[in-house]
Amino acid sequence: MNSFNTLLIANRGEIAVRVIKTAKEMGYETVAIYSEADSDSVHVVLADQAVCIGAAAVDQSYLNIDKILSAAERTGADAIHPGYGFLSESAEFAQRCEAAGLCFIGPDVNAISLMGNKTVARQKMSGKAVPLVPGYDGPSDDEQVLQREAERIGYPVMVKAAAGGGGRGIRIVREPQKLLSEVASARAEALSSFGSSELLLEKCVEQARHIEIQIFADQAGNTLYLGERDCSMQRRNQKVIEESPAPMMDEALRKKMGEAAVAAAKAVNYVGAGTVEFLVSQEREFYFLEMNTRLQVEHPVTEMVTGLDLVEWQLRVAAGESLPLKQDEIKLRGHAIEVRLYAEDCESGFVPQTGKVLEWKRPKGKGIRVDEGIRKGQLISPYYDSMLAKLIAYGSTRDEALRRLKRALKGTVLLGFSTNRQFLLELIEDPSFRAGNATTRYIEEQFLPNQKCEDAQGPSESLWALAAILLSRTMGASGWRSTGLLTWPVRVACGTLSRDFSVSLRGQTYRVENDRSETVQIVIFEEKGSQLKVIFDDLQVQLFVAQDEPQRLYIDSRLETALFEKLSFSEKRADEQLGANLVAPMSGRIAEVKVEVGKSVKKDDLLVVLESMKMFQELTARESGVVSAVYVVKESQIEVGAALIDIVAEEKG
Repeated sequence: MNSFNTLLIANRGEIAVRVIKTAKEMGYETVAIYSEADSDSVHVVLADQAVCIGAAAVDQSYLNIDKILSAAERTGADAIHPGYGFLSESAEFAQRCEAAGLCFIGPDVNAISLMGNKTVARQKMSGKAVPLVPGYDGPSDDEQVLQREAERIGYPVMVKAAAGGGGRGIRIVREPQKLLSEVASARAEALSSFGSSELLLEKCVEQARHIEIQIFADQAGNTLYLGERDCSMQRRNQKVIEESPAPMMDEALRKKMGEAAVAAAKAVNYVGAGTVEFLVSQEREFYFLEMNTRLQVEHPVTEMVTGLDLVEWQLRVAAGESLPLKQDEIKLRGHAIEVRLYAEDCESGFVPQTGKVLEWKRPKGKGIRVDEGIRKGQLISPYYDSMLAKLIAYGSTRDEALRRLKRALKGTVLLGFSTNRQFLLELIEDPSFRAGNATTRYIEEQFLPNQKCEDAQGPSESLWALAAILLSRTMGASGWRSTGLLTWPVRVACGTLSRDFSVSLRGQTYRVENDRSETVQIVIFEEKGSQLKVIFDDLQVQLFVAQDEPQRLYIDSRLETALFEKLSFSEKRADEQLGANLVAPMSGRIAEVKVEVGKSVKKDDLLVVLESMKMFQELTARESGVVSAVYVVKESQIEVGAALIDIVAEEKG
C-alpha cells in the first residue's frame, strides 16, 4: 500500500476545485499552487494551503516542474494530482515526482511515455487488437516527407500535435498547397501549449463520431471499462458537448469497443484512470485515435450515469487499493450531458475574452451539476484556457436530460465579458443534435453556416429600452417636463449598433420611444442587488444587471445577454472610428507580425498572429490599403484595445 496524507494539485481552475473537494471528503490535506494571475482564484481559497509558484506565464508557473516540486517540499505534500492539461501527460513530471518520493496520481512513467505521445501510441497499438486510422507517425521534421506521406494517405488529412490534447495543435488540410503552412501553424501552437513541436498525420475520417471509452485499472492488473462518452459535437477539434451513453450505441458495439480499450490499456500495463478515444464511421467501424493518460474534462457525465466518483477511485488506486467493482457490476443508468462554458465572443469568430466576473449565478435544480473555478470579482486573464465552468444535466432519459440542461443554461448568469451560453442553447435545440445524429464536422460544416444571424438587429426592443432607462438613470440624465412627464433623450450602443431613444417617466412607469417611433412601457418594481423584476408592457420578467463602467451595462434576461454603452450624441461607435486600423481584440502575446510600413495589403490579408488563452488568433485586414504604422513586434505583450497596425485605406472609386 502507498500511504500519503497531503495532496498537492498541480493545476488550476475547475479541475483543481474538483480534486480538492473529493480529497477533503476522503480526509486528505490539500495544497493548491497558483500563479500571480490566479491569486484570487477559487482553488486557492478552497485548499488547506496555497503556494504562489511564479508569474502568470505558464512556463514560469504551471509548467515549471522545479517550482511545483519545491511547493510540495515546502508544504509537506507527499502526493501530486496533475489534473488535466499542463503537466498531466508529462512523463518527465511523473518521473521527477517519483524521484522526489512523491506519489503521482496517475499511470507510471512508462505508460505515459508510450500513450501520452500520440505518435508512440499509434506505434504501440499497431498489430494489437485495436484498429488504427490510416496515417503517418514517423519523424515530422522533414517537410518533403510530410508532403509525400500526406499524398499517400490521401486528402483531407489531419495534422495533429503528438503531445497534449484539448483540440490544440490540430489542423485539417484539404488541399496539398496548404499543407506546409498548416503544419507550421500546428507546430507553433503545439510548442506553445505542450512544449513539443512533434506532429503526426492521420486520414481525416469524414462524417465520423468521436466516441471515447473510460477505463480504470488497479495495481493488481484488474482493468475495467466504464461505458462510453460521445464527444462528436466539436468546433475546431475542441469538444463542446459530451454525453453518456452515446445516442448511437448498442450493447454489442459497447462491449466490442470496451474490450478494445481494455486491450490498449493492458498493452502498456496501465494503472489508474484513462480514456481511449476512437473515431466511429457511418458504417459503425471504429478506429483508435489516442489514449489520454489522465482524467478527462468530460468525466462528470460518466460519474452521473455510473454513480461513481472517479477522483476517489484515482486516489484509492494510487494508495494501492483494488478496484471495488467487477466488469459485470458496472451499470449505466439514465443519461448525462455536459456543456462547456467559455469566455468567448461567438459573434466575432469565437475570440477568447478576458475581464472581471461582474456577476456569477450558478444554476440549480434536480439533476444539475456545475463544476466551476470562478467567483464574482475574479479577473479572467489571457494566459490560460478560456473554459470557465461545465454544466452537467442528468435525466432518466436523454430528452429529460436535455430539458434540464436547457433550463440550467437559461438560469446561468455570467456577466463581465462575452460567453458562449447563447451558442450552447442554440446547439442543444438543433434538430440533428436532438436526434442524436451529429458528427465531428457537424458544427462547422452544417450548424454554423445555417445559423441565423441575429446580431444584425441586436438585442430585443425590450432590452434596448431597459438599457436606455438604466444608463440614463445611472448618469443622472437631465430632461424637460411636458404635461407632467419628465422626458430626456439618450443614445445607446450595443456592439456595432447605436440607437436613439426618448425616455419619459410618470410616477413609476417609464415610456421609451425608439428611433422608429415604437414605444415600450416599463415598470421596475423590485431591485435586489444585481437582480431586477420588471414589467415590459404587460409581461413580468426577472433580469440580472451588472455595471462594468459608469456608461457600460450588462443585462441578462435568461433568453439573451447584451452589453450596452451610453454614448453622447456626438459620438460614433469605436468600430466606425477605426476605419481600416487594427486594434487588439483581446490581451495576449504577439506571436508573429506579417507586415511592415509601406506594404500594400488586401482585405482579409493576414497582418498579425496573436496568442491568447493558449489559442492562436489570425488578425486580418478590415480593408485594402497601405500599412502606415506598425506598433508591435514579435513577443510584445499587449492589452485589449491596443493599437497594432494602422492602414491608410485605398480610395473607393
